Amino acid sequence: MIEVHEVFPYLRVHSASDAIAFYANAFGATEVFRLTEPSGRIGHAEIKIGPSTIMLSDEYPENGIRGPLSLGGTSFAIHLHVADVNQAFEQAIEAGATEVRALKDQFYGERSGVVRDPFGHEWLLGSHIESVSTEEMQRRYTALFRK
Repeated sequence: MIEVHEVFPYLRVHSASDAIAFYANAFGATEVFRLTEPSGRIGHAEIKIGPSTIMLSDEYPENGIRGPLSLGGTSFAIHLHVADVNQAFEQAIEAGATEVRALKDQFYGERSGVVRDPFGHEWLLGSHIESVSTEEMQRRYTALFRK
């Protein structure tokens, strides 16, 4: 069995330098470090959002490394669980994110919404509003399909 210590999202973006600045403004990210080629292209960078590390790099199309903008979209979202989702959502929009799904109280006990950053990645922003058992969550989920 593999012993896993941590899992790090690794984002591929067009203009990693701009992405680092955006994540600082939108989500309060702090840069840990970056490795920059003489041409200015970032081969690897690490940022912290809260206690979590996110790795990122510029695109390297010659190696098949492309971001969502080059691929026409993304297939996943990063979930940021925050204390005040209303404030976090507004801050992300003001920093340049685009609303994908408006904030709403959800059946699973969170208030959440989705934004897309200028680099094509989607971020699910949520705050806890209610503790819901898995059984109750399933009941509510099933009820959504009966409407």
